Amino acid sequence: MVCLQCNAAARVITSRARPAAVAAGYANELQPTPARGTGFRAAGVWRRLALACAFVLPNSVFAAAIEDAAPRAPRGLVASDHPWDGGDKIDLHWQLSPDHTEPAGGGVQFYRVYRGYEREGEFAEVALVPVDPAMHAAGEAHFTLDGCKPRQPYYFRVTAVGRGAESAPAELDQPVAAERQWFEGRKLVLAVFLVVLCGPVLGFIAAARRGTPLRVRRIPGLEAVEEAVGRATEMGRPCLFVTGIQDMNDIQTIAGITILGRVAALAAQNDAKVEVPTSRSLVMTAARETVQAAYLAAGRPDAYNPDLIYYVTDDQFAFVAYVTGLMAREKPAACFYMGSFFAESLVLAETGNSIGAIQMAGTAQVAQLPFFVAACDYTLLGEEFFAASAYLSGEPDQLGSLKGQDVGKLVVGALVCVGCFLATLAELTGGGIWQAALDIMQENLAK
Repeated sequence: MVCLQCNAAARVITSRARPAAVAAGYANELQPTPARGTGFRAAGVWRRLALACAFVLPNSVFAAAIEDAAPRAPRGLVASDHPWDGGDKIDLHWQLSPDHTEPAGGGVQFYRVYRGYEREGEFAEVALVPVDPAMHAAGEAHFTLDGCKPRQPYYFRVTAVGRGAESAPAELDQPVAAERQWFEGRKLVLAVFLVVLCGPVLGFIAAARRGTPLRVRRIPGLEAVEEAVGRATEMGRPCLFVTGIQDMNDIQTIAGITILGRVAALAAQNDAKVEVPTSRSLVMTAARETVQAAYLAAGRPDAYNPDLIYYVTDDQFAFVAYVTGLMAREKPAACFYMGSFFAESLVLAETGNSIGAIQMAGTAQVAQLPFFVAACDYTLLGEEFFAASAYLSGEPDQLGSLKGQDVGKLVVGALVCVGCFLATLAELTGGGIWQAALDIMQENLAK
């Protein structure tokens, strides 16, 4: 039986295509002729159907039907715990859909990953895996799902998604759970750096304890401490020590307190007076304990005077006003500025210079170093300030730590130079192997 719709379409085509058909010699077949109980000849009917399919149904209808067809399902889904992680990753592997016939995907646009807690329960979409040319080359897909709970069993499903429909899922038969490992692979670079940086520190400390002499660069500002205290003793004037304007939570204040212990020990040996005004009460307490310990170590506990170490005020410029007034009145022979300083650095240094005192300064505030360099006799620049405790004490542990840190700085500096070299070559050559090496270096060191 002939479809009424196609029959009507055939009539339309017949009327429109009659001149062309006549020219082609098919005029007799396209016109109705009476023949043995039927209105059309059999051959004419089938040709009309062919013409209707060819001319009436647009090509877009067939294309849309193909696009709306779901791709075939992927196969061989396998899930496993991701190695060397913190128990939050699961690896998924599956064979591509048979409709994944091109590097760009062919009939597959992407793969959709579902996760559930029961095989017959509800599944939630957790990831979309885009088509990658590497998938087509390998014939399978690999995906690592993040954010899993340790020791929680999961079921997974993976479907292939075409332009208008989604395939049937590939499923797991057994659940899989993520397990926490002893070591995490992402932290391997950190472990290497830990060995490279901490190994020399421990090695140099052990060498120093065995009596191996460790050479430390001469720092003139620290060697002049004895000269400054001796001058104050000869002139009969006190030494003034300022630990900055920050509290004990600042590493610069701690470094300043360490140098204060050395100055107090020399003052105890030479019977000199050390006055320490502070802008923080906790710094006052730490300074008192440090100076008292220095006097006890020198065998002169009776010479220790806690009243010379006192708290003034927390306000920055009120504290500076008091200290500069003290300097103008007492005229100390030696002034030490060791700690964290800001705008008051130039005021203190110029006041000390005006009274003719020998001045020594140390700070890690880069913006204040020019003022100290211009107005003081000796200035500890940056890391010299922090190395002062090891330099002055000569203790094996501190010297070994100092030497080990120098090795770590050399390693970091070498890596920076290698990175700059690779970046330059990659820019000059347009990438290639140099860019690949630079990418590997950035991926592993910039985490």
